[in-house]
Amino acid sequence: MSAANQHLAAVLPSKGSSLSVTYRPTPKPGPTDILIEVKSIALNPIDVGMRDIGFAIASYPAIPGSDVAGTVISIGSSVAADAPQPGTRVAGFAPAFAMKGDPDYGGFQTRVLVPEANVTPLPEGVSFNEAAMLPMAVYTTWAGWYQLGIDRATAYDPSEKKGILVWGGSSSIGSSAVQLAKLMGFVVYATASEKHHEYVKSLGATRVFDYKSKDVSESIVKAAKADGVEIQLGYDAIGEVQPCLNVLEAAKGSGVAKLATSKPIQPDTPTMDGVEVSFISIPADTKVRTEFFHQAFNVWLKEKLETKEFVPSPRARVVSGGLEGLNEALDELKKGVSATKLVLEL
Repeated sequence: MSAANQHLAAVLPSKGSSLSVTYRPTPKPGPTDILIEVKSIALNPIDVGMRDIGFAIASYPAIPGSDVAGTVISIGSSVAADAPQPGTRVAGFAPAFAMKGDPDYGGFQTRVLVPEANVTPLPEGVSFNEAAMLPMAVYTTWAGWYQLGIDRATAYDPSEKKGILVWGGSSSIGSSAVQLAKLMGFVVYATASEKHHEYVKSLGATRVFDYKSKDVSESIVKAAKADGVEIQLGYDAIGEVQPCLNVLEAAKGSGVAKLATSKPIQPDTPTMDGVEVSFISIPADTKVRTEFFHQAFNVWLKEKLETKEFVPSPRARVVSGGLEGLNEALDELKKGVSATKLVLEL
């Protein structure tokens, strides 16, 4: 096999094993696929779950990884004429977990297949490291909006005082949710560690509260009432359902509030009258799901990056070692990071 037909990949041989870097055959794009030469990879908690407990993996060997940025190598026969062409710098949401660990679609390698609908061209000024932080955060934010019933054309005037709660505003997903909510005209009440308050405000939060405070929920409710704002929607980016329920129940006014949470719903998940709780997810129907990704990546993110209305967040921290450093980097992520996205350069 020639060098042109193979590439380096971090392969997971079995459940709970360490990733092993080796050469594997480079796949050819299917009709709607784009083959990307990966330059940067951002890490997510789901990557740890795929490695350690076999989350969303059907068989082995497998390759995890979702957040990539790089350059288009080739495209499938049915890819649209206005889609990114070979040589274009892009960010891509590799469908590792949707494809159950299929090695051709996992981001932890130097060449990866990504569906056309999951790819966004990058304007000048957005680096590969910054771009790699975008896909999972944007996908998860829009998935939460889908659960909350927020139409993508929503555009409130701030004077309408439509409130939304974002719990975990300095996280990768939370910081994306703060930005998107602000762009839609919501009055954004967010939580974060005190040292990150100004950063979260710079992204668009109206008020930010210390989630470590024992009376944080009461403080948010008091502030919203002082502002004359009802909070009927909540986005839980870090799996803290109970305090979100406390806020929504007290600040929702009349009607039913909705909370989208990043924590899977379990029998012991807290509940509260007047608040509907749902796990952040996207449409199950393949056609609807493809359109969902198209609107999020091919349309919305492309436009917002060009206008600089949406910025990569939180701050990237480059970890050394490339693919060889993945195991150590995932172990660090597993221990927890704050207002930081771990990124590897290839």
